[in-house]
Amino acid sequence: MEDAGCLGWRERKKLATREALSLAAIRLALEHGPENVRVPEIAAEAGVSPRTFNNYFSSVPEAICALAAERAMTLGELVRRRPRAEQLAEAVTSALVEVHASPEYHKEFVRMIITIPLLRAEFFKTIIARDNALADAIAERVGSPPGDLFPQILAAAYGSATRVATHRWLHDDSVEFLTLLREAVGLIAPMAAARDRTTSNESNGRAPGHAA
Repeated sequence: MEDAGCLGWRERKKLATREALSLAAIRLALEHGPENVRVPEIAAEAGVSPRTFNNYFSSVPEAICALAAERAMTLGELVRRRPRAEQLAEAVTSALVEVHASPEYHKEFVRMIITIPLLRAEFFKTIIARDNALADAIAERVGSPPGDLFPQILAAAYGSATRVATHRWLHDDSVEFLTLLREAVGLIAPMAAARDRTTSNESNGRAPGHAA
């Protein structure tokens, strides 16, 4: 998601139009079901023409998932922005919490994306891209050599933990999502911490596992 403060008026206007269209698509989908929503209805709700909609989105499912997808795709960049002195697990956890701490991330919307096939298929593309972006950010942070499997495996583990937490949250009204998310990703922390120790040992000129 681009920083609107760094953009000119025209770019900010385009972002505002895109957001208005996506929010209109979400409102209509929640009210009528996504299979019953048409482009002219979304455009009218957002106060633009159907042609304008087609300038921003190729389909109704894409418009419904757009804001959630764009937010998910910030994950890798958020990890890069975390303080370098911060432990890897803490950096990724903080980034994940920031991504999911959004008013739009509510049960009715998330359940709609997960349970309706055409939306689930649309959002799945984002999940793959998000995990790849996270893997790249992790690789940069720990200085992975070419071919290192660790970034991809750790990113996949965080993605799986997030999905498990989401499904639990959707079926249990007694839990708060961010609390559950922190608990789930906390189970992965030892894997990240082990790499932190290895990286620290290597930077200090010691072999992994060598006592100080």
